[in-house]
Amino acid sequence: MAAIPKVGIIVLNYNGENCLPACLKSLDGLEYSNREIIIVDNCSSDDSLLTAERMSPQHTFARNTKNEGFAKGMNIGIRLALARGAEWCWLVNYDTETDPVALTKLITEAQKHPEAGLLSPVIYEKESAQPWFAKGKIDFFRMRAIHSRPSREESSSESYRSEFLTGCALLIKKELIEAIGFLDERFFLYYEDADYSLRAAQAGFACLVAPRASVWHSEESRLRSEKTYFLVYSGLLFFKKYASFLLRPYFFAYVTIRRVKNRFDLLWKKTSDVLETRRAYEDYFHER
Repeated sequence: MAAIPKVGIIVLNYNGENCLPACLKSLDGLEYSNREIIIVDNCSSDDSLLTAERMSPQHTFARNTKNEGFAKGMNIGIRLALARGAEWCWLVNYDTETDPVALTKLITEAQKHPEAGLLSPVIYEKESAQPWFAKGKIDFFRMRAIHSRPSREESSSESYRSEFLTGCALLIKKELIEAIGFLDERFFLYYEDADYSLRAAQAGFACLVAPRASVWHSEESRLRSEKTYFLVYSGLLFFKKYASFLLRPYFFAYVTIRRVKNRFDLLWKKTSDVLETRRAYEDYFHER
C-alpha cells in the first residue's frame, strides 16, 4: 500500500450514553494506525461527554454550546481534523461499531480509485446483522432517498458506485472538501449526505461503496419522535434544491397531494408521525 494518509475520525455525539462508549472502543480497535479521533458534542444533557473524556482522554474533544445539528456539528469536526493535518475525514455515527479492518479497507479502495471523493462501508443493522445500507438511489418521483440493494456482481467486487452515500460512516477526501466546500448546514438532520453526494458527482468525483469494509449501526434516531419531522422537512429542502425546471411543477403537485393526505390523516389519527409531518410542512412553507 502507498503512504498511509492521516485520517481524522469525527464522531458527533448527542446524548449517546447508551452507545458512545461501544463506538469509541471499536474505533480504538482499528488496525489503521495513522488516525486521530475527534469527538464533537452537540450540547448533550446526559453524562455521555464526561464518560467519553474519562474513557478516552487521548482523543480530541470539541464542545458545542447548543445542538447544532448533524451538518454543522460534523463541519466543526471536519475543520478541526483538516487543521490537524488530516487528508481524509471519516464521519462516524455515535451509534455504530466498526470492524477492525474497516478503515484500512476504505483507504485501500480510495488509493486504488483516485477519482473517489466519498466512500462508505456496507452498514449492517446491529440487532439483525442484515444490511442497512449497501447502496443508495435518489427517487425524484417519490421524493425519497432510498437504500437499495447492490447486484450480486457488485457485492462480490472490491468497490462499486452508488448514487448517494449515507453520512453514517462516510469517508471524505480532503480534495473534495477543497473543491465543493463543507456539508450544507441548512440540513439540520437528514439529506445532508444525499446533497453532498450529488455535489460531489457534479464536481466529477465518484461515490464508492467498499463491501469488504463493515460497520454495525443501532440507529438510535429511530427512537426519537422528531425523526419524522426532519425527514419530511429536509426532504422538502433537498428536492426543491435539485428539482429540474421540468420537474418543478410535479414537485409542487406532489407536495400538495401529500399535504392534503396529511390533513385527512389528522382527522382519523393524531399519531406522533402524523403530527410531526404536519409540523414539518407548516415550518417549511412558513419559511418560504
